[in-house]
Amino acid sequence: MDCRRAADPDAPVRLCAWHLAAAAEWAGATDGVSDVLPTPCRACGSRLGVRWPSGWLCAVCEWRHGDTVDDELPPPRVDVVYYLRFEDRIKIGTSAQPRRRLATLWHDELLAFEPGDRLVEGRRHAQFAAERFARTEWFRRSDALDAHVAALSAGVDDPWARYARWVSEAIARRG
Repeated sequence: MDCRRAADPDAPVRLCAWHLAAAAEWAGATDGVSDVLPTPCRACGSRLGVRWPSGWLCAVCEWRHGDTVDDELPPPRVDVVYYLRFEDRIKIGTSAQPRRRLATLWHDELLAFEPGDRLVEGRRHAQFAAERFARTEWFRRSDALDAHVAALSAGVDDPWARYARWVSEAIARRG
């Protein structure tokens, strides 16, 4: 290379600022560049996207920016088992409309979601029956229950983003 500009001292390779920018642009053409979407994702509402030479993808749900969602179809049903904390108790419940359901419940924190319906919820109630407050969906915290919630939430900063992805995937599956 025959560049006479000074190398950027903070750069991971000895290149001048101009050549670093050129290399970044070149790499972005093959690796994708995270950036703000031109408009919110039609499937999940996220503003974060990945720009590829072929177009944009939502960084949350991978919906191709610009693809239309058939507004005449009802939203897909995505059942989830939710884990809520209120003080020192955890509620294990299920809903196909978690935003609506959780808005009606007193809780301090949404801990996690897991895909599933009443069958999965029933399994969780049986699994943690020793911690259950009689005939309710509320449970005492225990090492086993805390470990289960930790496994569900591992690597998940926001349970709602995970739910949005599941909804987007359900939309994509139905075509």
